[in-house]
Amino acid sequence: MPVPRANRDAYEALAQVSAAVVKEHGALRVLECWADEAGPQADSYHAEAVRQDAADYGDFRRAAGAAGDETVVLSFVEWPDKATRDAGMAKVTADPRMLFDDLPPVFDGRRLIAGGFLPMPLEATAV
Repeated sequence: MPVPRANRDAYEALAQVSAAVVKEHGALRVLECWADEAGPQADSYHAEAVRQDAADYGDFRRAAGAAGDETVVLSFVEWPDKATRDAGMAKVTADPRMLFDDLPPVFDGRRLIAGGFLPMPLEATAV
């Protein structure tokens, strides 16, 4: 989601509360990440034979629709399973600590990009 750079401290305070609430309601882990606006360099994305110019790759700023004064935050909540997630999120969204009505808006929630993902079963193998 795009977040104004000027709201970093306010966002981090909100994220602390949110992380505590979702963990209380069954989440295993919460990861909040600010975009690293300094890089990585596009030449680290692929082997030279298939590498593109940096402008040809998509990026999170464009995908999130971040404006000039905004950066991007990636927030990821890990749940043990879908049933726990569904029950937990019902409690999270009903939890009064998640209303934040007494605070000025930190970001525009209508611009949040949300979704669920299913983990891939990967095994460490020698290559």
